[in-house]
Amino acid sequence: MEKIKELLEKYREVISYIFWGVMTTLVNYVVYFVCTKAFGIDYLVSNVIAWLLSVIFAFWVNKVYVFRSYGTNAKTMVREFGTFVSARVLSGVLETGMLALFVETLHFNSDVVKIAASVLVVIINYVLSKLIIFKKQEEEA
Repeated sequence: MEKIKELLEKYREVISYIFWGVMTTLVNYVVYFVCTKAFGIDYLVSNVIAWLLSVIFAFWVNKVYVFRSYGTNAKTMVREFGTFVSARVLSGVLETGMLALFVETLHFNSDVVKIAASVLVVIINYVLSKLIIFKKQEEEA
């Protein structure tokens, strides 16, 4: 039992990142599919709405639960949120561009492309979060 506790603590950040990443993806998919299927909103507009809501959700859960960054002063919050959103803009533009290319130009199914593009986005977001956004830094005064 002690060995399991040690392993869980050792890999807490990775396990937490995966869990909250799945939850963020779920938020993204639910919003996307509700917008497209329930409200008949264009798939690209739906993707932007889903992206915006999932980025806000992801920032807070990554900050608090994954990386345990509790800094709340203005400078820290602006730096973290700005960097986080900038990285997500990059991956969001990539995802939206993939949807436009594969659906409009190549006439693939938008639902299938949405899922495939999300795999690439998850990989990019993990690398950027781990190496740039939530690197352990001294709390700014």
